[in-house]
Amino acid sequence: MPPSPSSDDPSPGSGEASDDSASYDGAPINYLPPDALHNILLRLPLRDAVSCRAVSRTLRDSLSAPSFLSLLPTLRLLLLRHPRPTPSPSSPPSLHAFDPSTRRWLLLPLPFLPSQVTSFSPVSSSTSLLYLWLDPNPPSTKSLAVCNPLSQSYRLLPPLGSAWSRHGTVLAGPRGTLLVISELAVMCFSPQQNESQWMKHALSLPTKPRSPVLINETLFTLCDVGSAWRSQWKLFSCPLAGLGLGFGPRQGGWAPVERHMWGDVFEILKRPRLLPGSGGRRLLMIGGLRSSFAMDAPCSTVLILRLDLERMEWDEAGRMPPEMYRCFTGIGEIRDPLAGPGVVTVGNNKVKVFGGEGRVWFSGKRVRGKIAMWEEYEDGSTGGEWSWVEGIPGYNEGVYRGIVFDVGFTAMP
Repeated sequence: MPPSPSSDDPSPGSGEASDDSASYDGAPINYLPPDALHNILLRLPLRDAVSCRAVSRTLRDSLSAPSFLSLLPTLRLLLLRHPRPTPSPSSPPSLHAFDPSTRRWLLLPLPFLPSQVTSFSPVSSSTSLLYLWLDPNPPSTKSLAVCNPLSQSYRLLPPLGSAWSRHGTVLAGPRGTLLVISELAVMCFSPQQNESQWMKHALSLPTKPRSPVLINETLFTLCDVGSAWRSQWKLFSCPLAGLGLGFGPRQGGWAPVERHMWGDVFEILKRPRLLPGSGGRRLLMIGGLRSSFAMDAPCSTVLILRLDLERMEWDEAGRMPPEMYRCFTGIGEIRDPLAGPGVVTVGNNKVKVFGGEGRVWFSGKRVRGKIAMWEEYEDGSTGGEWSWVEGIPGYNEGVYRGIVFDVGFTAMP
């Protein structure tokens, strides 16, 4: 996981011991018992532990054992999706990643992907596993692949129709389960049930699901149950067991999530979007804050609301500072009924919202070469920390998108 060329961090290399490593073989650390050595190395961050494999043969052998690698802590990154991917035959496939803990850009190489792949796009992730749509050459139906970038291994999943790759939302579930959700149905792949085909289940929702998310084996989504002239958003949920996906006895189904005490919480945001909150106990809803309840009321900023799934209470998690919001909006606001999923319409712009697990990122056409980031306070108090993430490598224009990925060795395809 070497840094991008714009970073001055030393590259960890390929993990192979260098020719000069023989001079380290007589070092005292090489005489430590394996258990003691592992106890020391497990205290290192993932990136430092991987880098140490190039120091000596002893460290390479110790840090290459699958039983040890699976114990290393994962590293949470933001993976960017290029707005207009242009694969280069002279360089191996790779993704730009942002490490929030160090605020540095890294390069995540994917040299193991099939040579006939012309482009790829990260769409979902679970711990240590990354899911990609692959575009083959010659052009045909896209393929879904699951990979572990650090172990440089991948597996192609059973084929899906082209409509699913164009319109489906991909969500990674527990125990290798993968969901692809469209307007009318959900396709499920579960290695425990059938490794050769997808299972199809009807959604039974009143309208098209918007920004579905998966939290603790429960699906949440928004549906617009209003009219053609005015949106009216409602929150729905369904346990995975309710879809008959093998997560215990089939029970429950899609049901509205509502409380009388919530009042007009769904009326104050324009085109809201859901993201998973931190710790698997919170649900975030992000959208433009209406200045009034009028149908064409302009937005004054971007608001982040937070639902505590244990107490079932909403609170304000944060709102974008006015000076930052003005960078996205331009002059005035234009209503855009054709804005796609994950889009908050502000000014004459479309703002992409992505992230989760305590961090939310925002990108827009007017904000070039950088994205806005909101970080939740550790104590869960209102406000959060807003900042700019600058120096996006290789990106000069376009609206960026991204997904959160916990890179590590804890799972293999």
